[in-house]
Amino acid sequence: MGLLLNLINMEIKYECISGKKADDLMKEDKLKIIDVRDEESFKEGHISNAINITDSNIKGFLDKTSKDTPVLIYCYHGNNSKGAAEYFISQGYEKVYSLDGGYSDYKK
Repeated sequence: MGLLLNLINMEIKYECISGKKADDLMKEDKLKIIDVRDEESFKEGHISNAINITDSNIKGFLDKTSKDTPVLIYCYHGNNSKGAAEYFISQGYEKVYSLDGGYSDYKK
């Protein structure tokens, strides 16, 4: 029962958002849009101004981007972006968003 209570009380520090809210956030100059899909998928299509973040370039992004910069993360269907959002929170980012439905829903 203790584990269940811990899970209930666990605070999610990132926000899952709709495509509409993502569009509203994209109007902010400071927002970084992060695509965590593979490079080939990114080349086939991505949200305007998105950065393709992979294992090979994430360190550079983290080193160069202020922790108070809001980040919007998306993947294929909105599942992997949640894990990536948790990672960015663990690295000290203050405003982290995960796109519900991922790129597949957003591009419709």
